[in-house]
Amino acid sequence: MNTLSDIVRPVTATFTALSAGLFFAYACSVSPGLERLPDTGYIAAMQSINRAIQNPVFFTVFLGPLLLLPLSAYLCYAQPVPVRFGLLLAAAAIYYAGVFGVTVAGNVPLNDALEAFDLRSASVGEAAAQRARFESAWNRLNLVRTLASVLVAALSAAACLYPAQAAEQ
Repeated sequence: MNTLSDIVRPVTATFTALSAGLFFAYACSVSPGLERLPDTGYIAAMQSINRAIQNPVFFTVFLGPLLLLPLSAYLCYAQPVPVRFGLLLAAAAIYYAGVFGVTVAGNVPLNDALEAFDLRSASVGEAAAQRARFESAWNRLNLVRTLASVLVAALSAAACLYPAQAAEQ
């Protein structure tokens, strides 16, 4: 018999895997591709990407784990404390700090500063300076959230695969 926990856990794992995939794909394909562009092309592309990613599909997948991870952990809680609970609680903490926290405190302010940069009126030197302020910092932060999100996805998947304890059934 499927319980609510049996439904929520795989949905949670799917959302965390989608987030990890997005950050991973960006780190190993989009960023290296953008790196090859001249400064003005890079800035224009990043401004466009940062506008395009703000959509309901992205927000659902990115914000979903903020609710789903603690809910999944809660639904698994019992005495004695099951391994699944620990896996999901660890995943939630890592997602909050290493994915959501890094994004909100690091990547979003960099994106906002880049969005405010008026590329049309900027000199070649100003564009180069703006890119220098943005690119390496943004990529470092993206690497942190990529590694964190991959770990979260692995923990979430492990919680789905770990055998149920008698107290959970």
